[in-house]
Amino acid sequence: MKPTSDTPRHSEYRLRRRVHFYEADPAGIVHFSWFSRYMEEAEHALWREAGLSIAPLASDIAFPRVAMTFDFRRPLRFEDEFMVHIRIAAIGRASMRYTCVVSRDGQEVAIGSLTIACVRRAEDASMQAVPIPDDIRARFEVADEAGA
Repeated sequence: MKPTSDTPRHSEYRLRRRVHFYEADPAGIVHFSWFSRYMEEAEHALWREAGLSIAPLASDIAFPRVAMTFDFRRPLRFEDEFMVHIRIAAIGRASMRYTCVVSRDGQEVAIGSLTIACVRRAEDASMQAVPIPDDIRARFEVADEAGA
């Protein structure tokens, strides 16, 4: 579906989730590696809300991760309910950067960022950075700081 001037532009998404048993270590604390998965889960939901897939089948365009960080404030534990709030912080010619806050009961658990690059995949499996296609760019905008 091609976006029109009436197509809403998306800038953030809030994902409510619960910690599953397999995400926690024997002490019941979520392993740090799961936070990147939580952020990606929210990112993919943002793209679906915009009517897109971040990895459409039969496309030569891809969005590999080129940078990711997390700072941890407090642990998440098995059965905790939490929120993942992802926001578009910047949109460049060929990249997009998100910020992410994972919270529980209104308290920050972790804050992070993720940068993705737009690339074209060649038949030889090489990748070349390319501008974000207009039909994708038209669905997103940088989040308003006031909406944080």
